[in-house]
Amino acid sequence: MSAPSRLSLALDSGDVTLPEAGRIAVFAPRAGMDLSALPADLCHVITTFKPDRDHFAGQGFTCGKEPEGRYAAALVCLPRAKALGQALVAEAASVTDGPVIVDGAKTDGVESILKACRKRTDVSPALSKAHGKLFHFPASPAFEDWALGAPSEIEGGFVTVPGIFSADGIDPASALLADHLPEKLGKRVADLGAGWGYLSARALSRESIEEMHLVEADFAALDCARRNVLDPRAHLHWEDATRWQPDEPLDTVITNPPFHTGRNPDPGLGLDFIRAAARVLSPRGQLFLVANRHLPYESEMARQFGEVKEMGGDNRFKLLHGARPARRPG
Repeated sequence: MSAPSRLSLALDSGDVTLPEAGRIAVFAPRAGMDLSALPADLCHVITTFKPDRDHFAGQGFTCGKEPEGRYAAALVCLPRAKALGQALVAEAASVTDGPVIVDGAKTDGVESILKACRKRTDVSPALSKAHGKLFHFPASPAFEDWALGAPSEIEGGFVTVPGIFSADGIDPASALLADHLPEKLGKRVADLGAGWGYLSARALSRESIEEMHLVEADFAALDCARRNVLDPRAHLHWEDATRWQPDEPLDTVITNPPFHTGRNPDPGLGLDFIRAAARVLSPRGQLFLVANRHLPYESEMARQFGEVKEMGGDNRFKLLHGARPARRPG
């Protein structure tokens, strides 16, 4: 039996009291987080991350990408990015008429957020457990300046927003892969984990491409890609790249797969991307992948493809190429 969560302890002890009626906004919970202490029929899970949305929808929660109307209470589940965490607090405070509860791990910067909140409003004593903290305060306009502003422009004229991968500049691994892609990629290409669209934008310099599918789980990143990749050949999909299925097999997959689930390293996620690539490719299809040197992808590449080679790289990153996907269960 798992230990009770910080939220469960706070509610059971009376440290946090929910209103007797009214909806509860739950901002950015991650798949696997225990929300059983909350009345599911009153909760509105708000997340832009498709795997998390699918997880909680599967549990019967009403889900959306943004708030809808007013709420009697709100729970903010802090992400790793400080600016995004502050923006979620600001958003929760702006749409809530009752308490705003903030829950986060120390590695997510909860102590910094707690300290900043105490300078702006009356904050409850923090409940500390499992390397994290939970606290609450009455909703107020005190956090308006934490709200996300307009997307900002980075090098190359691309736009990003805080909290998405590589928001401050072009990711060097993606740039390395883009620089080494061959001229011929085929007609149907997908960028799995497309982020804000850098790899796709570079690949679309090839006139031979007829369709470029940008598959991205983070809607905020995909919304930036919509601004960054204006080519009519681009097709954007808010999907979990490991589960997405095209209408027809593809000629090529390009990817810089993530290797974190939340704050925890998860090399298995990259392996899932490799299996997904093999599944969506035609028998003569090919995969071009960039990864950190230490990640153990070669054995799975060899299992999923008839031909595997390292195309090069540097001391930080490796470029892997797979051809002739194997037709076997992933």
